[in-house]
Parts: sequence; structure tokens; C-alpha cells
Amino acid sequence: MESRYHCPSQKNECRFARSAVIRLAIQETVDALEVMDALTSESGLTGSDVQEIADKINESGRKRDEEESV
Repeated sequence: MESRYHCPSQKNECRFARSAVIRLAIQETVDALEVMDALTSESGLTGSDVQEIADKINESGRKRDEEESV
């Protein structure tokens, strides 16, 4: 089976680039979670309250998409 890499250095460069992308994605996720935690730390909402709000937002978005596609 032929390798898709022309030389070993390309394979290593690909691994380094992939690692950098993964690190960046993880850091962005951590940052977003920290922001969400800061925003909700004083909130009195329960998990079911949040789910109800999310469901209403999703339903509203679906209705808007359906209206725009007609």
C-alpha cells in the first residue's frame, strides 16, 4: 500500500498541524464554558428551565426557517 506522504517530514508536519488545531479547538471550548459559567453562576434557573427556554428558541428558529423557505 502506497503512503500518501512523500517523506517522513510531511507526516510529522501533518501531526503537528493537527495537534495545534485540536489544542485550539479545546481552548476555545474551555473559554466558552468559562464564559457560560460566569454568566450563569448567579442564575436561579434550573436545568429544566434552561431546557424549556432552549426548546422555545429552537421551535422559533424552525418556524422562521419554514416561513423563509416557502
